[in-house]
Amino acid sequence: MSLQEFWFVLIGVLFTGYFVLEGFDFGVGMLMPALGKGSDARRRVVLNTIGPVWDANEVWLLTAAGAMFAAFPEWYASLFSGFYLALLLLLVALILRICAIEYRGKINDPRWRARCDIGIGIGSWIPAIAWGWVFANVVHGVPLNEKKQFAGTVWDLFGPYALLGGLVTGLLFALHGAMFLVLKTDGEVRDDARRTARLLLVPATVAVGAFGLWTQLAYGTEWTWIPLALAVLGLATAVAADLGHRDGWAFTGTTVTVAAATALLFGALFPNVLPSSLDSAFDLTIHNASSTPYTLKVMSWAAVLVTPVVLVYQGWTYWVFRKRITVEQIPAPVGLPLGPVKD
Repeated sequence: MSLQEFWFVLIGVLFTGYFVLEGFDFGVGMLMPALGKGSDARRRVVLNTIGPVWDANEVWLLTAAGAMFAAFPEWYASLFSGFYLALLLLLVALILRICAIEYRGKINDPRWRARCDIGIGIGSWIPAIAWGWVFANVVHGVPLNEKKQFAGTVWDLFGPYALLGGLVTGLLFALHGAMFLVLKTDGEVRDDARRTARLLLVPATVAVGAFGLWTQLAYGTEWTWIPLALAVLGLATAVAADLGHRDGWAFTGTTVTVAAATALLFGALFPNVLPSSLDSAFDLTIHNASSTPYTLKVMSWAAVLVTPVVLVYQGWTYWVFRKRITVEQIPAPVGLPLGPVKD
């Protein structure tokens, strides 16, 4: 395996980790208004399931973007310039979500918490849909000219394949989040999460199947049938396990589906990193978009040394916070009152 191939695979692994871990974070935020309806304690149960881990999950995106910038600067430059409006909207949504989660409990006022809940919802729905739309466009190809610059308009990015990609990640992340809530909660919240998951199973399965088959037939190779089959198997496992109340296996099923779908996209993309829809001669590949061999070699040593430490730390975090959460465990809200404090 060449260094260019190694870093393409590593970036694919980083995005897979991000979509698997942040995917259920987005799903929890998307479902929070419905599953937390009628009670602030219920909303806090939903939010507390991701409380100890959501910020660490976002590190996968920072690492993936940093690796893309260092290993394939041409890919990074063309992607972020061509998708700057979409990625700016996605970044604003992520910032809104971060602020809403962090500041929700700072003021003991129902109106304040309601506004923060809206921010959490917006900051979860937009990225969940936008990521599928962006990656579907990357696989399909964008209008790159001979200078490897984006030569189209934002409307060129709204094809049927890209829109289906956004629908797939929206539904899949919502289902992934529902399965996570079934695994991490108990009582009435868990019952409602299970009902929501069962409502999402059919549309998510249809959307994933249609998008996966389209991707395979239009852009895939012989070996990418494997991740497509694994994605379908993961959804089948989730259905069977949920019906049997095997919560861990149900969540494992959606995890496999998210990971396999990401592998399918990267497998269909290789050896390109950003195809041109104008002329294949203008494609960005792992070879013409990469950094120098020396840069890739230094980065490889850093990745080999640091990555195991990060994985062990994050695995330990999930193990520590593995218990279920119930409404009865939620204490009364505390925080500074809204407005001036009287003596």
